[in-house]
Amino acid sequence: MSEPAGTAAAIVAAAQRIRQHGDSAPQLARDPVNTPMINNWTEALGDADPRYPELAPPAMVQVWTMRGLHGRRPADDPLGAMTAVLDEAGYTSVVATDCDQSYARYLRPGERLSVRSRLTDVVGPKRTALGEGWFVTTVSTWSVGSGDDAEPVAEMMFRILKFRPPEPASPASPTGLSAPSEPAAAPEPAAPTPAEPARAVLRPVVNRDTEYFWAGMATGELRVWRCGECGLLRHPPGPMCPRCGAARPEHLVASGRGEVYSYVVHHHPPVPGRELPFVVALVALEEGVRVLGELRDTDPAGVRVGLPVEIVFDRVDDELTLPAWRPR
Repeated sequence: MSEPAGTAAAIVAAAQRIRQHGDSAPQLARDPVNTPMINNWTEALGDADPRYPELAPPAMVQVWTMRGLHGRRPADDPLGAMTAVLDEAGYTSVVATDCDQSYARYLRPGERLSVRSRLTDVVGPKRTALGEGWFVTTVSTWSVGSGDDAEPVAEMMFRILKFRPPEPASPASPTGLSAPSEPAAAPEPAAPTPAEPARAVLRPVVNRDTEYFWAGMATGELRVWRCGECGLLRHPPGPMCPRCGAARPEHLVASGRGEVYSYVVHHHPPVPGRELPFVVALVALEEGVRVLGELRDTDPAGVRVGLPVEIVFDRVDDELTLPAWRPR
């Protein structure tokens, strides 16, 4: 169903008002850049750069200004304001679509950041594979210092799609009426179980660096990128070896066994093709790399770091099979 013209006009007008407000007030980080958090980050990602923790990884910039478990979004936050407008209009589902960060310099322990944000664009309504929605773009700038002495050190363009969730399929018959009861008939041979219909899931972007992985998924193989020069294994894949610089990618077929290295239990928001709550697990494979996927066949309360798991090939349709996990 297309968006009524009046509602679309109201969304555009609200977006214009929010844009006119410009930057939000600077939000001061709860804590300064600190060594323990840098160590936690680099350990989790396996980043052995010798410059850390005397410097902070640039990609951590957003970490320093996160509001914490009980933090509240500021009243003048443009993304929050635009999200509320679209929620009210029925666009209650969300997925991130783009994120582009740039860094002016490394941060050092002891520096304290602030962040301000502005709304730059709202485009819609657009028909997408997930449904009709609006693309919302904000730009956030991180600075060290305050007032005239504030030094911008990083910027992030962040875009989301706020979309209207699809209507649940009705279990009723095509006519909407119940079929009349009939006398019991002699049993017939069981018909083959029909294939499950394709699910509306978030689909990965496949490129020449990752197509070997998805081709392996389709054939029941968990393929891991391997450097054809020095033999380094890595995941996710890339065009060049980060250790020797060679551009000779190969792959090996992993055993599909490993242990839960880290996990989250996702309660909200709804995700296409998933039933809430569900567990997303980062699994350390026997081969030494880590692969992300949904953890199935277990109570979320019983998941733990170190849980032995094995791969499940989750066939979505003829074109997509996703990696998932189950306890072993």
